[in-house]
Amino acid sequence: MRTVTAIEDYDAAYPEPLIVKTGDRLTPVRWDDEWHGWIWCSNARGLGGWFPERLLDREGESCVARGDFDGTELSIREGDVLEVEFEESGWLWCRDASGARGWVPSNRVR
Repeated sequence: MRTVTAIEDYDAAYPEPLIVKTGDRLTPVRWDDEWHGWIWCSNARGLGGWFPERLLDREGESCVARGDFDGTELSIREGDVLEVEFEESGWLWCRDASGARGWVPSNRVR
């Protein structure tokens, strides 16, 4: 596992994350212009969130998740040391010193 240091603060933007299980049906709404590889989707309850395009199978106007996904974002402060567990299209799934996990934009760390 690699370690990175936050070079800029980041505040989680979505207090209610999109959490998806394999086989869940999602409705694609829009593609992200800044972070290619992410699609804003909504679930059956109407909750929206960013989802990795590579984990979606298109079925007409909707999509089916090919894998589990947790859209939780992690708020960080400059100087925080994070362990990177994996990367997806410019975002890092990290664990902070307290054990909290979530997504952090890769341009906020080095």
